[in-house]
Amino acid sequence: MANKESNSYIFMYSTILVVVAAAVLAVAAVGLKPFQKKNQEIEKMQQLLTAVGIENDVKNAEDLYKKYFVQELAVNKKGEVVSTYENQTLKGEERPFNIELSKQLAKGDEAMLPIFICNQEGKTVYVVPVHGKGLYDAIWGNVAIADDLNTIVGVLFDHKGETPGLGAEITNPAFPAQFKGIKIFENDEVKLAVVKSSKKTNDTFEADAVTGATNTSNGVSNMLKDCLSNYVEYFKTLKTK
Repeated sequence: MANKESNSYIFMYSTILVVVAAAVLAVAAVGLKPFQKKNQEIEKMQQLLTAVGIENDVKNAEDLYKKYFVQELAVNKKGEVVSTYENQTLKGEERPFNIELSKQLAKGDEAMLPIFICNQEGKTVYVVPVHGKGLYDAIWGNVAIADDLNTIVGVLFDHKGETPGLGAEITNPAFPAQFKGIKIFENDEVKLAVVKSSKKTNDTFEADAVTGATNTSNGVSNMLKDCLSNYVEYFKTLKTK
């Protein structure tokens, strides 16, 4: 009989316990992965719906997304459509919904840029995702643009690690609410900006910065300019149709 108090027995027992625990965790991770992916998809649908002003929750987000979002596109910086998803049919390399914008932005001119087309009460709304850097970590969001291709219908912002009560206020409904009706472009250049209220010079293009969160506010402003600039050529093609 093994000596249960010996160092070798304790070592063997601990090793077996660790291996068994690791195996259980690995099986659990694999089993939960489809559910995690689904939850991420639902969250993304909720964010897109919220950007265009459609109330939603976890239970109805998927149905509402299918009802209102009639087409997904991916374009390049030249304005060319490189992928489409409509009526559950994909034409192109990858479904735009599955594109990770942060990874695509790192590709420069080779980037595939997603656009989500919403039909809301007979009006077309173009939702453009944005991604950038806040004070501490990533910030991102969605910008819903009216069919004049210039007026903001609504926005949604989120973050990974901004300061509670300061930079994290970009998720406070009051911050994105002020963007509704603001213009984005002038002469095909992004004029939209986030600035301190005391330094605002043009309400047509400017939104108020978060008080006490200069770096996060600048991050949002830079994110909007950098990302929306990538879609200028595509919007030009729509204006000629």
